[in-house]
Amino acid sequence: MQLVTDLDQWQQLRSELDGGVGFVPTMGALHDGHLSLLRRSVAENALTVLSIFVNATQFNNSADLQNYPSSIEEDLKLAQAVGVDLVLMPDYAQMYPDDFRFQMREEVFSRDLCGSDRPGHFTGVLTVVLKLLNLVQPEKAYFGLKDYQQYLLIKDMCAGLFLPTQIIGCETLREKDGLAMSSRNRRLDSTARGVAGRFNEILYRSGSDEEAMGALQALGCTVAYIKTQYGRRFGAIKIDSQGDSVRLIDNLVPENLAANLPVADAPVNGISA
Repeated sequence: MQLVTDLDQWQQLRSELDGGVGFVPTMGALHDGHLSLLRRSVAENALTVLSIFVNATQFNNSADLQNYPSSIEEDLKLAQAVGVDLVLMPDYAQMYPDDFRFQMREEVFSRDLCGSDRPGHFTGVLTVVLKLLNLVQPEKAYFGLKDYQQYLLIKDMCAGLFLPTQIIGCETLREKDGLAMSSRNRRLDSTARGVAGRFNEILYRSGSDEEAMGALQALGCTVAYIKTQYGRRFGAIKIDSQGDSVRLIDNLVPENLAANLPVADAPVNGISA
């Protein structure tokens, strides 16, 4: 496995690669969910590229950025163990030589759900993903469906801008109690972790968004939103943990809609289907 931290070196190396490239972009702090994406890429492509880059432009909360977990040494060991060929790990100055002067914005779906709760978040996400896709030039890129809104926006962006990369959504991996695997789970103390373990069940079992919101608030969660649309229920909460506030998201097909699904990807702006 080769680690590349210099983008000039990367672009020269990329021009010399032969065979189909699969790509998994991450912000590090790898967990089994990330590893499942990497294993699928290794199985489906001649070469697999992992990127590790904590993208500051998608954080609208400086404390959240500062507290984002990091485990680079362990990440590299895990990546090598699952068969990753190349790791791209640039810094902010290389990724944003324009200092974020040029931005990729979507004006409809990015304003809903996490977009309404985190202004500017998806502009940062779409901008960095576009940059990474241009750098890596993969045939396939893999994204976990825990971030379902992100997945749809990236898929739409690639279709709308005629990018050749196939965007592949992979099912959410969960802990035994149903909590969606996330790097942010590392920031939960034992009490907060117990509360977080109820999140998935409440989203699934509640008969309405209002019922789910009330149940989560009763547990002491701050609820950013609970919203059912496109045949799925989306939720975002904050849980206090050791003086910190940890934001978790999830989405699933709720119990009262499951009989009529699965539903294809929602047509957000006429592109995804």
